[in-house]
Amino acid sequence: PGEATLSPAGRDQIAELAVLLTEISDEIPAEIDWIIRVDGHTDSLPLSGTGRYRDNWELSQGRALAVVRYLTDELGFPANRLAPTGFADTRPIAPQDTPEDRALNRRIELKLTER
Repeated sequence: PGEATLSPAGRDQIAELAVLLTEISDEIPAEIDWIIRVDGHTDSLPLSGTGRYRDNWELSQGRALAVVRYLTDELGFPANRLAPTGFADTRPIAPQDTPEDRALNRRIELKLTER
C-alpha cells in the first residue's frame, strides 16, 4: 500500500512479458500504430497526503510510470510504444472491504491497443 516500487517477482513478470511483446511486435502490420497502455490502479484507502504521493491518483500514475521506466531503462523497450495511465481506485476488480481484496486492487494492467 502507498508504494510504486516493483517487487522482484513483478520485475520478472514484466521482463517475461517484454520478451513476448518484442516477439509479437514483428507480426503487427506496419500501418497499425500500436502502444502498450500501462494502467496503474490503487485500493480505495486514502493516502495521508504527506508522503511521496498526495493521493491515489498520483500513486496510480507512479505505479504505471515505474513499469514504463523499467521497460525502457532496464529492458530497452521502445518508449514510443508505451503510455502510462493512472486510474486510482476508480476501476476495482474486487470489493474494497477486506485487506485481501484491497491488495487485488493494487495492480498494474498492460493493454495492447492502438494509439
